[in-house]
Amino acid sequence: MVKHKRKGLGGTEKKSKKQKLTPAEEMLRASETRPGKEGASPKVQEASPELTPEERRVLERKLKKERKKEEKKRLREAGIAAAQTAKGQTLPAKPSAAVLALEYLQGWAQKQESWRFQKTRQTWLLMNMYDEDKVPDEHFSTLLDYLEGLKGSARELTVRKAEALMQELDEADTETRETQLGKMERLRQVLQLLS
Repeated sequence: MVKHKRKGLGGTEKKSKKQKLTPAEEMLRASETRPGKEGASPKVQEASPELTPEERRVLERKLKKERKKEEKKRLREAGIAAAQTAKGQTLPAKPSAAVLALEYLQGWAQKQESWRFQKTRQTWLLMNMYDEDKVPDEHFSTLLDYLEGLKGSARELTVRKAEALMQELDEADTETRETQLGKMERLRQVLQLLS
């Protein structure tokens, strides 16, 4: 006797994978299957009598936002930065944190009317002031003047960090100290100013 295999729901046929739908897309698809009126946008044909024109616009905006988000995610995963605006133009390169912080410092020094305190710029300057590559010598004297006006916990924290770095460099071997002479000089100047 020959036995025949039955093909049921879970037979040898391959199941098609369903794409994951966002809640807004599910709502849109469900509303598209219902009979509606004519005259709506091609994407959302008068979804249902239950959706008002305002609700349709909101739904369209949500879908557009979700599509953009997924597109950005795909580009990020592919290692490509999204460098285009909605109009298709390329965005100008953003200045680095170093450039922004040094411009902030120069604006302070020139007493520009447009200058205003920015904690992120000050924090960057305080964290990188001992690095000669990030804060060149021509800006360091201006930075020292800026540090004179430093008050409160920022001043105390800067002094504590400078003391800790100085102690660390004092305990280091002579070879390390020789490579860090510029940093040690800057530490001394900051400690003299703020202590």
